[in-house]
Amino acid sequence: MTRYAQDERRALCDTLLDTGPDAPTLCEGWTTRDLATHLVLRERRPDAQIGQLLPFLADHAAAVTARVHDASWTDLVAAVRSGPPRWTPARLGVVDEAMNTAEMFVHHEDVRRAQPGWAARPLPDGLQTSLWRNLRLGARLVLRKAPVGVALAAPGHGEVVAHRGSPVVRVEGLPSEVMLFAFGRRDQAQVRLDGPLDAIDRLRAVRLGP
Repeated sequence: MTRYAQDERRALCDTLLDTGPDAPTLCEGWTTRDLATHLVLRERRPDAQIGQLLPFLADHAAAVTARVHDASWTDLVAAVRSGPPRWTPARLGVVDEAMNTAEMFVHHEDVRRAQPGWAARPLPDGLQTSLWRNLRLGARLVLRKAPVGVALAAPGHGEVVAHRGSPVVRVEGLPSEVMLFAFGRRDQAQVRLDGPLDAIDRLRAVRLGP
């Protein structure tokens, strides 16, 4: 089985090392160090993730986050590169593909497309298919805040109604680009929007994504 999640993880880590810890990203307010910290906490420190939601664990969560954030840059990127711990289901290939392919791809582009002179990179057909499968499964979740109807279309892959409503805006492009749009990277996603101009403006004005 091709491991696209692992491929994107490795590519993301290479890009992180190239850009350094203080480069901008498409995640508002986050540097590359903040993004790497997020990925490590997401996979390795569920206690810190839960602590951000529970007031009585807030101090613990803050301390864990600070330790991860303040690690040396090479150690922090190495922690991202090492992937999910052995004790998590995501260590299994099929689970890793389901949980992390889109996550690693989108965050890789968060780094790449925040840098001057970026260009969309060619992706393997299999990765495009995997991203489209992920998007179809999660389309209603990521488009739940859409103020209009939304249809997502990728020539050669299909079309899915992501949000019911009227009027409808059709978002068309490569699966990778449609995913970036649906995950809130609308200004950098290379997609075509078809529909009433007012509906397109309303869709672009809303913060989309998980």
